[in-house]
Amino acid sequence: MNSLTSAAEIGTLLDRYLIGLDADKLDDEWARTLFSDDARVEFPMSRHEGIEGLAAWHRQALDAFARTQHLNSPAVVDLTGEKRAVLRANLVSTHVHHPDAPGDPLFVSGTLVHGEARHTERGWRLTELSFRLVWATGNPPGPRETR
Repeated sequence: MNSLTSAAEIGTLLDRYLIGLDADKLDDEWARTLFSDDARVEFPMSRHEGIEGLAAWHRQALDAFARTQHLNSPAVVDLTGEKRAVLRANLVSTHVHHPDAPGDPLFVSGTLVHGEARHTERGWRLTELSFRLVWATGNPPGPRETR
């Protein structure tokens, strides 16, 4: 396994994940092209384990906003073995509130992304993604805003 090729494939998984949040139909096929069956995704306010229901969990979280845009730095990928890797990246996420939401129309955050990946029979897949909030401006959606 070529380490440069593997690192590029793993970085592309993160890119496809983030672009998918903004533009794709988040369904089970989307999740399976990116994540392992035992994947874990953790945001500052919630977490999901396993591939089952992962796409629906993302759709529900994104439903709180009219639209989003996620801009990430290139991922720094370190292979930790022949079939395992860790990755790190910076992320700025802009969340546009629904028109009827009170206050600032935007919630913008900067986070540090940490991830792990494993080479499976389907190729490289993300096994873990976690997002650590560094800064934020605007207000996250309140419970009444979740649609």
